Amino acid sequence: MDGHYTKPIATSYIMISPGQTKDILLTANQSLGHYYMASRQFSSEDSAITGFDHVNATAILQYSGNYTAPSSPSFPSTLPMYLDFYAALKFTKSIRSLASRDHPVNVPLNITTRMFITASMNSAICKTCSEGMEAEIIATSLNNISWTNPRIDVLQAYYKNISGVYTTDFPPSFFNFTADEFPDNMSLTVLGTKVKVLDYNESVEIVYQGTNLLTGSMNHPVHLHGYSFYVVGTGVTNFNNETDPKEFNLVDPPEVTTFAVPRSGWVALRFVAKNPGVWFWHCHYDRHMSWGMNSLYS
Repeated sequence: MDGHYTKPIATSYIMISPGQTKDILLTANQSLGHYYMASRQFSSEDSAITGFDHVNATAILQYSGNYTAPSSPSFPSTLPMYLDFYAALKFTKSIRSLASRDHPVNVPLNITTRMFITASMNSAICKTCSEGMEAEIIATSLNNISWTNPRIDVLQAYYKNISGVYTTDFPPSFFNFTADEFPDNMSLTVLGTKVKVLDYNESVEIVYQGTNLLTGSMNHPVHLHGYSFYVVGTGVTNFNNETDPKEFNLVDPPEVTTFAVPRSGWVALRFVAKNPGVWFWHCHYDRHMSWGMNSLYS
């Protein structure tokens, strides 16, 4: 998965997020015939709101040999439905690193930096969208900060000590991330170019919390450039920093470069900051990335 070995699992379906990669071994042990391979979109949001097309993509797996082909193969009965969040979560939780002598797991245990980051669909104020009048537009954010591209390269600004390009204040925000109602203006995000600066060889733990700030909120497949990391835990409610860490998998967690932050749920990950540079962290939905769900780690 994402170029890392995992323990083999037997399953009739897989869940894959945008930007992820998986190697799948198919055992051809059925009776001679034609069989459908099928896929469908998974969505954690209400399809009545988004109105996305429920299209199944299919292909035919055809055995060689002498047999009478059916007029039409049977559609796979084990393919989860579009909104089957728990089927997606069940598959995700089944993935484990191989954790062998040749492919060891090196999960950082002594954490030196902890971060809590919300991933949200938001609104933002646009002052140029309606003939000079202010208007609300759809945005995305991390910690209610919607990313804006800097005027010059961040790495150049860092080494040449150029001020006014970015800031390093990347604060957490604590509130009921999955409530049905929020205080006024809670869904409004602000624009900013914020960088998290890490010391070399720091052991980092980040908890990403999905929110329900805006109707149509969904899972967010988040990708980090320059690193792979261990997903040590995931859940479907608000993260509890007292009880949830007790259930972290620190023995054989999957090592990946992309992970899905569940809508109204959380994902915890760990890595060691030992690849110097300025690295982009973003949602793998291009639309969400263009709306501001990005950050930089240096």
